[in-house]
Amino acid sequence: MHEIIELKNGLRVVIENIPYVKSISVGVWVGAGSYAETRANNGISHFIEHMMFKGTKKRTPKEIAESIDDIGGQLNAFTSRDCTCYYAKVLSDHLDTAIDVLSDMLFNSLFDINDISLEKGVVLEEINMYNDSPDELVHDLLMEKVWQGNSLGYSILGTSKSLKKITRDDILSYIENYYTPQNSIISVVGNFDRSNLLSLINDAFGNWENNGVVKKSPNTPRFTAGKDEITKDIEQTHLCVGYDALSRGHQLLYPLMVVNTVLGSGMSSRLFQKIREEKGLVYSIYSYQSVFAKAGLFTIYAGMNPARFDEVSKLIFKEIDELKKNGLSEHEVAKSKEQLKGSLILGLESTSSRMNSYGQSLLLIDKIRTIDEMIEKIDSVNVDNVKQVIDLVFTQPAISIVQKAPNI
Repeated sequence: MHEIIELKNGLRVVIENIPYVKSISVGVWVGAGSYAETRANNGISHFIEHMMFKGTKKRTPKEIAESIDDIGGQLNAFTSRDCTCYYAKVLSDHLDTAIDVLSDMLFNSLFDINDISLEKGVVLEEINMYNDSPDELVHDLLMEKVWQGNSLGYSILGTSKSLKKITRDDILSYIENYYTPQNSIISVVGNFDRSNLLSLINDAFGNWENNGVVKKSPNTPRFTAGKDEITKDIEQTHLCVGYDALSRGHQLLYPLMVVNTVLGSGMSSRLFQKIREEKGLVYSIYSYQSVFAKAGLFTIYAGMNPARFDEVSKLIFKEIDELKKNGLSEHEVAKSKEQLKGSLILGLESTSSRMNSYGQSLLLIDKIRTIDEMIEKIDSVNVDNVKQVIDLVFTQPAISIVQKAPNI
């Protein structure tokens, strides 16, 4: 069972002791992602994540890596639209090392000007690599389309233009505003001694200054329907169809999860079976939900030969029309609920997955739902609230396309 402790500086720590495992996962979660950015500093959250590995007052970049590699552990980080997470997974005997390295990166990173210049080159290559991946680019294109002018639609990586303009002062100012104890969570799951763990955390993070800065809440995104497309020297056409969906905490989120499972999540879904398996028109087709504090998006993706674009598009919208007209059957709802419960439970079996779930939940929704609570939410889904969410979500779509230019 998890436990939440608040330090004197306002930093919240969520822990769960699992005595039968030999590992421990530690995550530092910060409420700073691309949603908190402006056009001018777009990409700064992700860039800071990179820079945290570039050396501290105590360790060179190589020593940061070796500190965890040498004990057989894992050290990594990621940035999303909502947050940034720095995490380590180690054997339980090395908990002190994991906390020392993470806190060292958080509080003692140098942000050396030469390193900033070098790392910009690395991230620019990452941006170029992403732009050369049309099956990923098409999703960002959709978000830019539906939330145009709002930071929720900005790329997590930023742009080459915005990245080049980021200075060391920009980085330090951003950290001062967002890297604060009241905007962060420590999440720890695994085999540990509670007293020792809390002592280590308090020593490492207890002096983190609560500067009282109140983050400015981003503006509420407004969904914009329509179509956007770009052309590239590629062989396939990549399509995303998006619908204005549900924000975090909405009462119909679980019914929409059931709809997603039936429509496009997995090999037994309607879209996969009818468009890939029965007709062989695509290699990849799926759907998914994106859920944020003030907005949500339901997305369908398909990649295909350009000659099959019209047929695939018609079949996708035919499935949407069928969904709107007839909803889901009792059998489909029941089957989907079992799938969701199974994937939920299996997905929370490792210390790292539980650490992720707890840290993200406490940071973003200010509470942690237990597995039993989530299963109860899934069990409460029925044909009626499924039909209600279908009518609410599947209205006017937005479309993004990445395809080969006619003259290429």
